[in-house]
Amino acid sequence: MENGNVSRSLDGCGSQFPEQIFILSGQSNMSGRGGVQTKHHSDGSTFREWDHVVPAECHYEKGKIWCLNAKLDWVEAHEPLHHDIDLGKVCGLGPGLVFAASLLQHGKTVDQSAPTIGLVPCAIGGTQIKEWEKGSKLYERMIHRAKCATAKSGTIKAILWYQGESDTYSPHNVKEFPERLESLFTNIRQDLENDALPIIQVGITAKDHPHPEYLEEVRQAQRALKMQGVYYVDANGLPLLGDDIHLNTHAQVQLGKWLADTYLDSVQSCH
Repeated sequence: MENGNVSRSLDGCGSQFPEQIFILSGQSNMSGRGGVQTKHHSDGSTFREWDHVVPAECHYEKGKIWCLNAKLDWVEAHEPLHHDIDLGKVCGLGPGLVFAASLLQHGKTVDQSAPTIGLVPCAIGGTQIKEWEKGSKLYERMIHRAKCATAKSGTIKAILWYQGESDTYSPHNVKEFPERLESLFTNIRQDLENDALPIIQVGITAKDHPHPEYLEEVRQAQRALKMQGVYYVDANGLPLLGDDIHLNTHAQVQLGKWLADTYLDSVQSCH
């Protein structure tokens, strides 16, 4: 299933709550810009819109993948997952739904059954890592949404984190990035009361960056982070939109599969 809008209230869906919860956070490439195109008005001005192309890899068995919307209701997941979260932006395809659908497919292959999955979109495009520090509006909303997602049942299985592009334009931000990243992950685990909560972070990518040295420093900080239970998936080399920074639809599909593989191979096997 690639679309739908069936709501399950946090107070009313009883035993039907998702069993396995995944938090999707960071900035625009987690929110998703796959399939977002720049078009022209007759007067020459431009606008952006999503092409509404939903790949087969996003399809799933009805009732198996749910998304926590901005009103804190569970709705059957459909792209764009962040349409009511990353406001003021044109959202498109991200990696989250492909990730979840891949997990379901794996479950069917292993034992002919699969858990119900809940996705909690929290990503906001254009944000720097300092905007996600503990006490900030974005951080506190993410923690609140995560706690609401498990208010009745279900377990947060992992955080999927993709952020850093906005920090590659300032030497000051680049210098502070490693410490801020480690602090962020530590605070998330503390506030969600799980010091071993798995976190899968995505290594950023860009083409023709005006400061390639800053880009590489942030990537190095991501790779070098030594925290137990933090895993790294590299987006470098995946195809981009014409803006040279956002992953296109094909890239988001591939990333979603890589995230699922990492979760299954490195995370689930250890828990």
